[in-house]
Amino acid sequence: MQLTVLGCYGGYPQNGIGTSSYLITSGDYHLLLDCGSGALLALEKQLSPLQLNAVLLTHYHHDHTADLGVLQYEWQLAQGDKAEPILPIYGHTADPLNFGSLTWPNATVGRAYNPAETLQLGPLTVTFIATHHPVPAYAPRITETTTGKTLAFTADTAAFAGLADWARDADVLLADTNFYADHQGTAWHLTSTQAGELAKQAGVQRLLLTHLPQTGSLEQLNEEAQAAAGSQIPVRVVQPQTIYKI
Repeated sequence: MQLTVLGCYGGYPQNGIGTSSYLITSGDYHLLLDCGSGALLALEKQLSPLQLNAVLLTHYHHDHTADLGVLQYEWQLAQGDKAEPILPIYGHTADPLNFGSLTWPNATVGRAYNPAETLQLGPLTVTFIATHHPVPAYAPRITETTTGKTLAFTADTAAFAGLADWARDADVLLADTNFYADHQGTAWHLTSTQAGELAKQAGVQRLLLTHLPQTGSLEQLNEEAQAAAGSQIPVRVVQPQTIYKI
């Protein structure tokens, strides 16, 4: 299983880099995980969007869904072979209006996932945990069925009890790390220190920091998370268009 980072900023794009979007590949199966600003252009550097098998959305904030409409238009208008005749887009139903928009006639179809149940997507098995965020959001834990390799993606969340158990022993923890260690005030995202502590508590093999801040030093962000995670867990700020083997 491979993770390709398409966009990694939180909130809005910066420096030619878009917001949250990731390509998960297992064999010839391609899953788009969130579809933020700039996702489509970034995806086209890796493969044709028509070769996607499915899209999975953690929640409906715009920095995770901004390119969804143009992806639907491409599936409606573009010519060429498609991996699926109609592209399935998986989302939760706690927001009925946004869930309803996932279906675009003759192009895409919205499919509801139940966060309390296991979702099977081709060679991938997905379980969820509800996160702490201003809107309903669900963090997916994605396991490659044949190898048992696991990617735990926090989606957008504040720190809360239970997150470490959900991420336990994951091969890669992809963590929302929108704040530096000295952040003050309301925090609907993890700080660098909290991301590192989560990785340590969960005993993961690697920590990747994403949903990044546009200001400050990302090297500092990495150092703060690494200090909290301990020397046994490698920590890296993700890089766009970089492929990480899970």
